[in-house]
Amino acid sequence: MVAQDKTNLLRQLPSVDEILRAPRTAELLEEYPRPLVVEAVREGLDRWRRAILNNEISGEIRREEILPRLAADIGRLVHHRARRNLRRVINATGVVLHTNLGRAVLSPSAREAVQMVAAGYSNLELNLDSGKRGSRYAPLEGLLARLTGAEAAIVVNNNAAAVLLALSTLAREREVIVSRGQLVEIGGSFRIPEVMAQSGAKLVEVGATNKTYPDDFRRVINQETALLLHVHASNYRIIGFTREITIAELVALGKEYNLPVMSDLGSGFLVDLSGCGLPPEPTVQEVVAAGPDVVTFSGDKLLGGPQAGIIVGRRQYIEKMKKNPLTRAIRIDKMTVAALEATLRAYLEPEKAMVEIPTLYMLTTPLEKLEEEARALAEELQKMAGSLAQIAVERTVSRVGGGAMPTADLPSLAVTVWPCQMNSEELAARLRSSEPAVMGRVQEDRLVLDVRTVLPGERGMLARVVAAALDPERKGAE
Repeated sequence: MVAQDKTNLLRQLPSVDEILRAPRTAELLEEYPRPLVVEAVREGLDRWRRAILNNEISGEIRREEILPRLAADIGRLVHHRARRNLRRVINATGVVLHTNLGRAVLSPSAREAVQMVAAGYSNLELNLDSGKRGSRYAPLEGLLARLTGAEAAIVVNNNAAAVLLALSTLAREREVIVSRGQLVEIGGSFRIPEVMAQSGAKLVEVGATNKTYPDDFRRVINQETALLLHVHASNYRIIGFTREITIAELVALGKEYNLPVMSDLGSGFLVDLSGCGLPPEPTVQEVVAAGPDVVTFSGDKLLGGPQAGIIVGRRQYIEKMKKNPLTRAIRIDKMTVAALEATLRAYLEPEKAMVEIPTLYMLTTPLEKLEEEARALAEELQKMAGSLAQIAVERTVSRVGGGAMPTADLPSLAVTVWPCQMNSEELAARLRSSEPAVMGRVQEDRLVLDVRTVLPGERGMLARVVAAALDPERKGAE
């Protein structure tokens, strides 16, 4: 294209004011804030200018043709930017505790409790009996002691913070001994040695990656030793020629040398799920009964509650942690207190917890039930999609996720979608831009929708969103 042609095309572009007066833009101004619409108009014009200058738009285009096309582009920009950044997602990945999707889904009672405290004032730090200042941990301490068998408890904003607080309180500027095979990476590239360094404690690693014995600890215990640490390998497994130090062995060593023992469970939980076909994992109650002085675990993993770091143990150590200035920086807010209390109360009746807490329900849903859901979804989706896709039901494998039970294979059922007028990657991208967004898995040019993690009541919505995304005439984000 010659420079004159580009100049002519650029002259055909309408002004900002002209676009704002256009009927379609005027409709946007009635629905959305004016600054948002004006910003989208300017960006839309900039995109057209760049496209003309880069020869992406050429030939003869009349002014009256540009305005409606430009208005449509602006409308999509406004709709996209007006949406909340944090949005609802239908999880069809089959990963129950999907870190990128917010991990545990809260139970109905937990959601109700959050809504209650968010909608008005609460007695977060008020003792209603005395009328005096109270503790925000009071609604949780008694429940945690009753459920775990520990003497006392405190809750902070996540398990990394729990470990940080415990180490800072019990071992600052002194040595903490831990097996080399337990120096795990927690997630997001945060590692136990780095958390320990931040706490001010000094790491002393012993043993080999695959084998550690009590004598490895004995050889390095000295006057500077403040704590013996056990870290449960919740997110990986070493198999083969292995031998790991146990909590019971560390507790015995702690008594022998008069040293406190701490156990970081990572993804701790309060019910034994091994009877449901899942690999055996130590429950919090079992670990507390083994005798360590402090136990830390997460609230938003296998427990099925909000993000929280829970610390239970001997009262003398918990009280020290409460007085640590770091506690205020990492304390939980009223909504976490409310959601966690409701979650813990469900565990007072374990049978109720298995049904009410979504994480436990999804992990233990029978294959027969999943097959019913998959076939119903496939039938509904095929009716809506028609010739736009081939739909089938297949066996698949779900995962626990959240760094928990890494070797667990959960047999599941999935609805597979072969799009006929686009590839599966394009379909997946369209689903991510839908409302609500949908996350599945792309395998061998088909979209796999694992029904294990599709929540009750989402099936019809999922079918409608997928059918809409399959339509090649659908433009932009809905």
